[in-house]
Amino acid sequence: MGPSILTARNLSKVVPSAEGDLTILHELSLELKQGDSLAIVGASGSGKSTLLGLLAGLDLPSAGSVTLAGHDLGPLDEDQRARVRAEHVGFVFQSFQLLDSLNALENVMLPLELDGRRDAREHARSLLERVGLGQRLSHSPRQLSGGEQQRVAIARAFAAEPAVLFADEPTGNLDSHTGERISDLLFELNKERGTTLVLVTHDERLAQRCRRLIRLDAGHLVAPLEP
Repeated sequence: MGPSILTARNLSKVVPSAEGDLTILHELSLELKQGDSLAIVGASGSGKSTLLGLLAGLDLPSAGSVTLAGHDLGPLDEDQRARVRAEHVGFVFQSFQLLDSLNALENVMLPLELDGRRDAREHARSLLERVGLGQRLSHSPRQLSGGEQQRVAIARAFAAEPAVLFADEPTGNLDSHTGERISDLLFELNKERGTTLVLVTHDERLAQRCRRLIRLDAGHLVAPLEP
């Protein structure tokens, strides 16, 4: 296991409500090393997605700190946090979030082109072949099944070789067989590329495949970070 890549210290998130301040996440600390894998589990409303957003710098905590790939996110403005994400982070969402106007190859090429990579087409093609879609390069998202769309999304997420991949319910919209194939793919790429995985999931089988697991209940950590 490599050096620390993601550290949270005493994270809390409080939001105003009609009944007064509502604490969505209570003081939570964790540390992940390069190549680690973490599952965040818990019932709906337990704070899983809030924690994911804080760790990825999509939102700021009410208290505490997050250090991502050596960057303390707290002092940074949104543009600076966006640059950190662009350089070090990939995302896979339950809803795939592919661009309908682009085919599979173009969807994977997009972040590479934005990064100015001259080998964008070749690299994107190689990734799509790696996820078993070498024959579907010119198909639009609407021409692909849910599992195929998720594989395109995974190829896109790994395209920039992120240090950390955040996945929010990556198998949530898939049948069990397809979900298992997507899980296999995530962990194969995790192992091959040394990418740290942070997964929010209701799927206990997927969660148990991660090296470490935390369980949240109403924003409280009820299962410690293991090992």
